[in-house]
Amino acid sequence: MKYLSGLVLFAAAALLLHNARQSEAACGYESCPKTKSNMINIHMVPHSHDDVGWLKTVDQYYYGHKSNIQHAGVQYIIDTVISELIKDPKRRFIQVETSFFAKWWQEQSETVKQVVKKLVNEGRLEFAGGAWSMNDEAAVNYQSVIDQFTLGLKWLNGTFGACARPRVGWQIDPFGHSREQASLYAQMGYDGEFFSRMDHKDKARRMEDLSLEMIWDASESLSDAKLFTGLLYSSYWETSGFCFDVLCRDDPIIDGDSYDNNVQTRVDDFIAYADKVAAKFRTTHIMIPLGGDFQYEDAHINYKNMDKLIKYVNARQANGSHYNIFYSTPGCYLNSVHKGLQSYPNKTQDFFPYASDSNSFWTGYYTSRPTQKRFERDGNHMLQTAKQLSVFADLKSEQQKEDLDYLRQIMGVMQNHAAITGTEKQAVSNDYDRLLYDGIIGGASNARDALRVLTNLPEGEFESCLQLNISECAFTQDSADDLVVTLFNPLAHTSSQYVRVPVKEENYQVTDEKGRLVASEVVPVAWQVLALRFRKNTTQHELVFKASVNKIASYHIKKVVRRKSNAIFRPKRLKKVVTNNDEESETVLQTSLIKLVIDNNSGLLKTVEMNGVVEDIEQNFGVYNTKGSCLYSFREDEPMSVLSNDVKLAVYDGDLVKEVHQEFNEWISQVIRIYKGVSRVEFEWLIGPIPQTNPKEVITVFDSGISSDGTFYTDSNGRETIKRERDKREDFTPDLENQPTSGNYYPVTSRIYLQDNKKRMVLLNDRSQGGTSMNDGELELMLHRSVLSTNEVQSVADLFDSDLDQGRIAHGKLFLILNALAKKSTVVERLSEKEIHLPFWKFFSSYSKVNRNAAAKPLPDFNLLPKSVHLLTLEPFTDDELLLRVENFLDHIEGQVVSFNIRQIFDGLGGVEIRETTLDGNMPLSEMKRFKFHAEGSGAVSTEAEFYTAAHKPLSADSSMEASEFSVTLNPMQIRTFIIRKK
Repeated sequence: MKYLSGLVLFAAAALLLHNARQSEAACGYESCPKTKSNMINIHMVPHSHDDVGWLKTVDQYYYGHKSNIQHAGVQYIIDTVISELIKDPKRRFIQVETSFFAKWWQEQSETVKQVVKKLVNEGRLEFAGGAWSMNDEAAVNYQSVIDQFTLGLKWLNGTFGACARPRVGWQIDPFGHSREQASLYAQMGYDGEFFSRMDHKDKARRMEDLSLEMIWDASESLSDAKLFTGLLYSSYWETSGFCFDVLCRDDPIIDGDSYDNNVQTRVDDFIAYADKVAAKFRTTHIMIPLGGDFQYEDAHINYKNMDKLIKYVNARQANGSHYNIFYSTPGCYLNSVHKGLQSYPNKTQDFFPYASDSNSFWTGYYTSRPTQKRFERDGNHMLQTAKQLSVFADLKSEQQKEDLDYLRQIMGVMQNHAAITGTEKQAVSNDYDRLLYDGIIGGASNARDALRVLTNLPEGEFESCLQLNISECAFTQDSADDLVVTLFNPLAHTSSQYVRVPVKEENYQVTDEKGRLVASEVVPVAWQVLALRFRKNTTQHELVFKASVNKIASYHIKKVVRRKSNAIFRPKRLKKVVTNNDEESETVLQTSLIKLVIDNNSGLLKTVEMNGVVEDIEQNFGVYNTKGSCLYSFREDEPMSVLSNDVKLAVYDGDLVKEVHQEFNEWISQVIRIYKGVSRVEFEWLIGPIPQTNPKEVITVFDSGISSDGTFYTDSNGRETIKRERDKREDFTPDLENQPTSGNYYPVTSRIYLQDNKKRMVLLNDRSQGGTSMNDGELELMLHRSVLSTNEVQSVADLFDSDLDQGRIAHGKLFLILNALAKKSTVVERLSEKEIHLPFWKFFSSYSKVNRNAAAKPLPDFNLLPKSVHLLTLEPFTDDELLLRVENFLDHIEGQVVSFNIRQIFDGLGGVEIRETTLDGNMPLSEMKRFKFHAEGSGAVSTEAEFYTAAHKPLSADSSMEASEFSVTLNPMQIRTFIIRKK
């Protein structure tokens, strides 16, 4: 209570002071402290890194609960920091995680809120990053990153206005950094970003070359996606000897009449440290952060000692010292650097994988907790579905808005670098699952409310089945007779996809909304799925049919007593092939688009033919036995062992779908599947529980004859792809002597591929995984892991997580595309990425709920958009505004500039006015003005500071204007964001 009481007293005093005389202080760069041109200016940045869950849950961290695990209480940090900032107008602090600050804000009195607004408006409290959490950069999809920045920046703007808008990214803890993250920062109008983790060999080289700061050319397609990027001199938690926090043991500054007076030695030591830092940077400005994990819980101690440090370091100036130290922020530091008109080296790729030492490549977390990584994708799927449906149905009740906001917020939490990465303790993982499940249920409630408005089922149940991945649905477990499956398509264009519904082994017919018969089949569920200990076995088959959906479509499933037509077809079980059966050496599965050959002796895939290309491709599973891996790192202790070629087979041949059921051993099985009219091969894998004789990394390998010459490609957060060369890096020579495999692993968020001068082999996945190509023609993905510790490499030993669930079973899908090497051949991969990421969401209702007198509500037709344009976002923004994002998802090689008119969509959404914003939706694009820095080798350095502004005229129009005013042009990979005010 003492902090809160003191805070209120200081708040009242501050308000009286401000009311007595109007402050002329400004925010942003105008509020930055003055520097001295003839000195080394030390920007001292007080900060606290507050994980949104890690060793403790989100709420445990916020409230300071369970200190036996870790002493950390975010509410007390913010309380005491605010009270200390009030005492001295020179003091500064940066807040990063908006989720924690928003929670704290709700608990404050109006008096305290007014004081905090003053601190923000005067630049003394600066927000850096500003997203809902400090997101990971390896396992995240760009859509979810954009969403969580939109959420955080919207809260800041709505609470404080433009003065709270961050200008720099502060990604100090993620375990590697993606090019796409930098591109998104540039598109949001940020001036730069800072981080603190970099491969130890890369950092050592950059120290020598004075290249810790650089210009990141973050897109091969977007010319203006260039971002100043800086690496901190030391780790964000380590300014050696000068941690004044209650969690630390460094000496305070003793300046009284005391035998222990240490001002001389403390200042000497600090200046010696500053000498080391200044020697590695190009300007007369250096940034020294003071803070760390959950520091400043008793901020009085921190600030009292920092005040003394500033006082006594600057006092040395009278004796010729060239150091000038002051409280600052990353934004103010960057502003000073921008004014320095220096040239910086260029960076074009990314900072993966991250190695903290020669035996520690942090590549395990690309795959860790694979079930949670998949569940996060389900959360995003529901979020996009619920947001679009909320717009179409104009949902406005407080409960509906609350449910949608909650799902947005938990998805923001799930992007945290200790959540989507799977590096948290098991109890925290369980809490994330609970929060996300609650969020999905709320989103499903909104979707149900919307569909009752939009369809002819005003009383439909519209149940969502969250266990369809194991072919289980409570709505169909007793009967699928007279069932309505309503499908929602989150994509812009009409899509045709196969739908699978858990049913009993009976005869069914499927009809569309016009009563037309739709071809369907009943196929058996793999027995390994049926044997899952937590699965109810009332349904052991799936009804399969192909649906075509613009936005919303419903299909009627009816049980029939006897077979009436060829449209009702229960596929025969073609044959069960016994391993080592010499009678037939091969099994062939074939559609009009794909031909698969299975070797009956080994039980493995042998040959694939599709898109006019034939290639011998063998797919198998393998295991790395490891003792040194943890949830962060993958350490190869022994060479990978491929499973024996003794695979049991069962083959099912239908008209619509053909399946090969494979059993590799007691804990690995798979279904290879091809559909009529679909040009990709599906691999549905099931792994676990992994035997605990030794920790294991479970991988799958696709081995081909493609001459890839040591080169392969991976996506960057689901957007552009990056060329990878085995054993090489862009800027340095990696240390691969101890870990040659782990050191060649990269994050694969959506696809990995290799190619030669004739053909290419592509794998698409349904969640983040680690991947590589250790041999020419071979692609490898890590699917599952069993590790015995959550230890962060080089962290305290007592983080051993004894309750880690060793019996977890993972279930997922990979998709294979084989194609000729042609300029446009990758377009089908892009389209597949979107369908895999955002397939139809299935809702189930009773046919008796159909109201034949109710008419479906007409929806805007997004098929008007060009085929390469993705509906990235459509969501309620304020009570009378919508946010619309459109994206040209083809890059500069695959696609071209496209132009279209959105007037018809604008009218269909009830628009009155439309304005264009930066990517996050919170700043008018016309106001975007961000720092431009000079890259080495790009001509003469300007004599004046340069800036980027909008590369095109921002769209701004209203309903009274001609349709020509609503024209939109998208360059390859360009995203444009609009706010539409409704009637």
